[in-house]
Amino acid sequence: MLATAAACGLTALVGARLSDRRVGMGAGLALAVIPAVQQHAQEGRSYALVLAFVVLATWLLVGALERPGVRRWAWYAAATLIAALLNWFSLLALVAHAVTMVYVRPGRTRFVGWALAASGAVAAALPLILASRAQASQVSWIKPLGWSTVLGVLITVTIAALCTRLPHARLSQSMREEVPHARVNLAAVALPLCAVPQVGLALVSLVKPLYITRYVLFAYVGLALLIGALLATTAARLRTHARVLLPAAVALALLAFLPIELRLRTEQSRVDDVLTAAATVGHVRDATDGVLYIPAARRDTALVSPREFAGLRDLALAQGPVESGTLKGIEAGPRDIERAMLGARRIVLVTDPGPSQADSARDLAKQRVLDEHFVRRSDSVERGRRVSVYERREPERPASSAA
Repeated sequence: MLATAAACGLTALVGARLSDRRVGMGAGLALAVIPAVQQHAQEGRSYALVLAFVVLATWLLVGALERPGVRRWAWYAAATLIAALLNWFSLLALVAHAVTMVYVRPGRTRFVGWALAASGAVAAALPLILASRAQASQVSWIKPLGWSTVLGVLITVTIAALCTRLPHARLSQSMREEVPHARVNLAAVALPLCAVPQVGLALVSLVKPLYITRYVLFAYVGLALLIGALLATTAARLRTHARVLLPAAVALALLAFLPIELRLRTEQSRVDDVLTAAATVGHVRDATDGVLYIPAARRDTALVSPREFAGLRDLALAQGPVESGTLKGIEAGPRDIERAMLGARRIVLVTDPGPSQADSARDLAKQRVLDEHFVRRSDSVERGRRVSVYERREPERPASSAA
């Protein structure tokens, strides 16, 4: 929450520096009411911190373009590196800053200063990037791009692009005085920050599905800056004071997002509830012989709450995490899994709601054996996880013939 508040304040400072105070205030308020930003202000994960440090890096970039110096570029590199260490997808913001630098053409000294700072941050984050490649299976659950995601990106980028035509998004007098030959304006900073991370990750996801909104949460900063320009321009054209327009705009935005705002504050908004699923397993485990996971990534339910799975044999696991030196262990081959399943009478299955998520040979073998040799006796679906109990079918007896 503190990180998100800092991000909103820094966004206001960036907008004020690139345009004026009205734009800055509008931008900070716009970022605060975006539902995705509010969601991650509530969650104990790193994405709000990533957001704050990306905005800080952007603010430091604008400051270094105004008055370059070794210390300013060093602070910029440090903020970029911290964001990358929290989540290295934040380096997509660095690509956005590169687009800004190419468009702005601030002169050789400033460009070299930025290039050195950016290279230093990337070099320092490189060991983390290389190490994380060995853990790519942790994001294997991410689904390919859907039309809703593509449409969301297109709408966001289109709105941002249209706002760049507004007067308050163009070159400000203060920046003109500091960088006379540069094309530094709010649009040059905000549009790449909004478009490059989202479009870049979407393009990567065509090859390897990786697009999740929280990975590019900081892209909303670019959108918020341009919405600030829209609000300032609207106030000027309506001849309305910003002290009146901004509270009214915030109230309307909160009213429009009210259904989403209310849902974000309920348990149902967090659909990956491993604790509830584990508790359900704890209630049925005494009547079962073993447990299966489809897909195998659902084994995280047991890793989070091992006590609820005490006494249950993992029918598909060949080596545990400690024995194999891996995060989730190593599963046996399809034939060994089938043999272990046929040796059990009752099996508890932890899976996803909806259609079967079996896609590997092992998961397909699990599903096939369940369909052919077992009958589902109970089923529980709660907030993103399904727990089912299967019982072995009785063998069919041949009908007796009359003498």
